[in-house]
Amino acid sequence: MKIRRKMDELLVKLKTRLDMAAEALPAQPGSGVVELVLIIVVLISLVLIFKGQLTSLIRTIFSQIDSSATSVF
Repeated sequence: MKIRRKMDELLVKLKTRLDMAAEALPAQPGSGVVELVLIIVVLISLVLIFKGQLTSLIRTIFSQIDSSATSVF
């Protein structure tokens, strides 16, 4: 639960900073590309920060799928 709260706080801070950056940048053609790149950077950062938890979660999910598939066959 503590990790979830920290992640929520981080996302709020990132959204606030993105909003401030969007206000500072004049609306120009191609500004959608900048926003897309920023979103990709944020997503990659989150994956790198929570890499261990994500790996553990995926291993658990595939382990459960494997055990369920074994019982079917």
